[in-house]
Amino acid sequence: MKKQVLIIGGGAAGLTAAIWAARSGAAVTVLEHMDRVGKKILSTGNGRCNLTNAKMDKSCYYCTEPDFPMEAIRQFGWKETLRWFSSMGVLCKSRMETYYYPVSDQASSVLDALRLEIERLGIRVVTGCVPQKLSWEKKKGKTRFFVQSSKGNFSGDALILACGSKAAPNTGSDGSGYVLAESLGHSIIKPLPALVQLRCQGKHYAQMAGIRTEARLTLLAAGKKERVEEGELQITDYGISGIPVFQFSRFAARALAEKKKVQVLIDFLPFMGEEESRVFLKERFAVFGQRKGEDFLNGVVHKKLAHVLLKTAGIPLGEPVGETSKKQRNMLFYALKEYDALVSSVNPFANAQVCSGGVDTAQVDAHTMESKLVDDLYFAGEILDVDGRCGGYNLQWAWSTGKIAGVQAAQW
Repeated sequence: MKKQVLIIGGGAAGLTAAIWAARSGAAVTVLEHMDRVGKKILSTGNGRCNLTNAKMDKSCYYCTEPDFPMEAIRQFGWKETLRWFSSMGVLCKSRMETYYYPVSDQASSVLDALRLEIERLGIRVVTGCVPQKLSWEKKKGKTRFFVQSSKGNFSGDALILACGSKAAPNTGSDGSGYVLAESLGHSIIKPLPALVQLRCQGKHYAQMAGIRTEARLTLLAAGKKERVEEGELQITDYGISGIPVFQFSRFAARALAEKKKVQVLIDFLPFMGEEESRVFLKERFAVFGQRKGEDFLNGVVHKKLAHVLLKTAGIPLGEPVGETSKKQRNMLFYALKEYDALVSSVNPFANAQVCSGGVDTAQVDAHTMESKLVDDLYFAGEILDVDGRCGGYNLQWAWSTGKIAGVQAAQW
C-alpha cells in the first residue's frame, strides 16, 4: 500500500518534495493556498532564476544551529541539482563561474519543468486551499495527520510543511506556516526581513537617488563591526540597496530588533587603500586647486554624489577648492572613504526576498528534515530558520530540503 503524503505549500520546496516523494512510491497531495503553484519561483534571479551556485560552503548560510544547513546541502548539492533539472529537460549555464541559470534565461522554464513532472507523476494539486487546522494521532506505531481547510478535509500518513516564510507575501509567503508549525508544538525563531534594502536617516538620499557605484560597505552594530561586503551599491531616495546591502541586511535587521545603533560605513574608493587614498586626495588638491568645488571630483565619483560629499565636508560648490582648510580636506577624505549611513530600519517583508528566522532547527533532524517532536512530520525550504546569501543559495536550500523531506516522508 502506498504511503499517503500531504504537503502544505506549492513553492520550490513543496514541489520538489512532492516530486521526490512520488518518485519514492508515495501517493502525494499538495495543498497550495494561492491560485497557482510556484509563483515565487518566477521572480527569482530577476526573472531568470539563479537556481544554484557552485560555491557552496558553511559561510553561505545563516542559522541559529550553524552546522544544520550544510548537513542537508551535502546530501543534495549543486551538482545533483543540475543533474536533476537536466533529467527534466532544463539545460543550465554558469555566469561569473559559479552562478547557474537555465539556458533559456527564464524562471518560467524552471517552474514549467517542475509542473510537468508533477503532472507526469500524477500528483494531486489542490490550489486555493487554505489550511485552517492541523491535528494528528498515533495508533499502533503509525501517525495519521488531519488537515481542515477551505477546500475540505484531508488526511495522510506523513505531513511536509513547505509553506515558505513571510517574505514577498504577494507570492504566497504570508507566514501562515509558522502558525501551523506552532500548533504542532514547534518553536519559531522570530522572522525578520532578509535580502532587503536599508532605510537611512538624512536628507541627502533623495538627491543621490538612482546612483549606482562600486563601493565597500562595513556594517556596524552598536559600534562593532559585523560584516564587510563589496560590490555595486544602489542609492535610493530612502537609503541604500544592491547586492552588498542585501548580503548583510539580515544582520542589520537583527541588530535593529535588539535596539542597537546600526551604521553602514561606505567606501566610495574601494580600489584604493587608506594611505593611497590620502595621497591621491592630497595630489588632487595640489593639481586642481583652482577648480570650483562642484568640479573637483569630476571623473572620480558620480556628480550628484560628489556634490553631497563636498557639502558633507563643508566645501562650497562655487569656490576654488584651493582655499579649503585642512579640516575640510580631512572631512572630504572621510566622506569618500567612510561615509556614515545611519540605518533607521530595513524595508518590510513585502520587499524582502527571504527571512531570517523560522522553525527552530534544534527541533528538526538535519539528516532527514523530520521533526524531533512529531513522527512523520517534515519541514522543507524557507519555513526553517535558515537563510542564504544572494546567488542561488536559497533556491538550493529549497531543492535540498525538499528532496530529503520528500524521500524520507515516503518511507514506511
